[in-house]
Amino acid sequence: MNKTVLLVNHWADFEKKYPKGNVADFCRYFLAHQDKEQHHEGTLVGGVVPFIKEGLLLKIIGRISKLNMLYANIALKGTGLNQIEEFGMLQTIKQEKAPRKTEVIYANLFELSSGTDMLNRMQKRGLIREYADSEDKRSKRIELTAKGEKVAKQSKERIEKNAAMLMNSLADEDKALCIQLLKGVEIKLSEQWQRHKGQDFDAIYKELMACT
Repeated sequence: MNKTVLLVNHWADFEKKYPKGNVADFCRYFLAHQDKEQHHEGTLVGGVVPFIKEGLLLKIIGRISKLNMLYANIALKGTGLNQIEEFGMLQTIKQEKAPRKTEVIYANLFELSSGTDMLNRMQKRGLIREYADSEDKRSKRIELTAKGEKVAKQSKERIEKNAAMLMNSLADEDKALCIQLLKGVEIKLSEQWQRHKGQDFDAIYKELMACT
């Protein structure tokens, strides 16, 4: 096949999957897919490589996530936060400016009970305060205290350094490609996980597999 035609076909495939992608995104996508026939053999540190590509990808993501938590918790020592999950809560409150408690909890992928417990512990340490929602007396809104603002700033600096350290071996264009390829998966699942709670797995599987 003519190389120009081949390139146009690749562009058409990319544009169908990522209609908002630009030329730079396409170049990263094209280069990444040149290796898609490569077989992954051997073992990862701590376990055997799964037989399917989806399993391998999720295992890599999961292990990186766990390692990030380990290093992030070290980075947070002395900041006033005890774990990376508290950092996510604090930054959500800061960004959303007096959100409802439930909004903060679900935005950070917590169950209501465990998320509430974490926010209560942060309140006891003087990082946040809560007050009644003027529009809905049954709800509570939360905001950072002066101490919480200080902790949010210091912890953000530490976590940004941790992220730069862990991703240091990846080139900027590779980081951008990873974000481009995975952000759609995160958005789709984040929008639906609450609705799927309590549902039968086969029903969830059928629904998500039908999504494009």
